[in-house]
Amino acid sequence: MSVEILGQAERNQPAFLPLYGDLISAGFPSPAQDYVEQTLDLNELCIRHPAATFLVRVSGDSMKDKGILDGDVLVVDRSVNAVHGSIIVAALNREFTVKELCLKPVKQLLPHNKAYQPIPLTEQDEFEVFGVVVSVVRKMVY
Repeated sequence: MSVEILGQAERNQPAFLPLYGDLISAGFPSPAQDYVEQTLDLNELCIRHPAATFLVRVSGDSMKDKGILDGDVLVVDRSVNAVHGSIIVAALNREFTVKELCLKPVKQLLPHNKAYQPIPLTEQDEFEVFGVVVSVVRKMVY
């Protein structure tokens, strides 16, 4: 799985969209309310540190079982400290990838697709955490 760097996120132009007060059922249908409770800026929802946030597009399916699919856009925050279990964008031997960071019992990158094997990290590897994935944006295609 690879990522394509799209650019730095900006929050100069808020884009306020209606946010309905009631939750929507993902099971049985429930009656909808006919009013908007407030508005929501998607930049405010997805981006906490604009100067440290970048967008990347995913290519591949190694993280599909974590809900990260081919073509998704990831919101990546470089100011968030990567810890064991973080989903990260990393440069490994000069190639970008998105994986789960595993620090125990051994340092490795974990895919979330049974077709792929974990990637052990050795001292010979050039490895750098680019940032922590904080949101996934997906365009639904019909």
